[in-house]
Amino acid sequence: MRKLMIPVLVVALVLMLMSLFVIPEGERGIVIRFGRVLKDNNEIARIYEPGLHFKMPLFDRVKTLDARIQTMDGRSDRFVTSEKKDVIIDSYVKWRIEDFGQYYLATGGGNSSTAQALLSRKVTDVLRSEIGSRDIKQIVSGPRNDDILPDSADSEVVTTVAAKEALEVDGERDIIMKNVLNDTRKDAMGDLGIHVFDFRMKKINLPDSISQSIYDRMRAERESVARQFRSQGREQAEIIRAQAELEVATILAEADRTARVTRGGADAQAAKIYAGAYNKDPEFFSFVRSLRAYQSSFKDKSDILVLDPKSDFFQYMNNAAGGTSK
Repeated sequence: MRKLMIPVLVVALVLMLMSLFVIPEGERGIVIRFGRVLKDNNEIARIYEPGLHFKMPLFDRVKTLDARIQTMDGRSDRFVTSEKKDVIIDSYVKWRIEDFGQYYLATGGGNSSTAQALLSRKVTDVLRSEIGSRDIKQIVSGPRNDDILPDSADSEVVTTVAAKEALEVDGERDIIMKNVLNDTRKDAMGDLGIHVFDFRMKKINLPDSISQSIYDRMRAERESVARQFRSQGREQAEIIRAQAELEVATILAEADRTARVTRGGADAQAAKIYAGAYNKDPEFFSFVRSLRAYQSSFKDKSDILVLDPKSDFFQYMNNAAGGTSK
């Protein structure tokens, strides 16, 4: 009897150990029994949280799946715009398993590589449709708001009016990312049991030939604008210069007129004073004027004047009294 107890205890211990399983932190577990996912009463796959759990030995098989948010950062892909021009887009997707039973069945046993391949195909198809309906200018231009696409359950509350307005201003690229996110989220949830949290286009590049043509066109447009500004500047400079010259000519003319009026008034006043002074003694004035004429005429010994000695010019030389010599 004791000999039978030992094998029974060993078998019981082995069966007990086989019935125990541990789900690590950050993962979830599902149990497969006879090739089917074990479900609860609501026909939903039974999910085992992190910790210690029990299963039927020999019949049940445990599959652990990563329950954390994962990032699918694929390689850059080429897309065609409505203008039949190529653009190279580098993007990434953040996702997490939501329906573990559906995910297990859709990915052939919970294969992460298969899940990413299927999800990448869905994202690429939607993005290709969005890019194909727009031209290059719409795709590469417009404001960029990095905080407009998080899941509504995880988004922060906007507390300021300025922040709310900033979130409401969407560029064409933001609209593309929103559309891709919404369409992919619906398909991925229904087909793969995956909840897509976020989709972003990290980089949009153009092929070298297209880039060069766009750069040349942009340079030509900038040069045209620069020429227009320069011509407007020259026009304004000419207007300002003409106005300045007009103001200078007006000021100078006014100053010359004022100077002439002042000078005329001064000359008239001086003539009046001289006339008043000369009228007091005309003979003396005549004598002084003759002396000034002699001084101006005989500056040097070599000066020669051919005049009649009896002329009025020599009246004070010939006669001290100032009369005309006979």
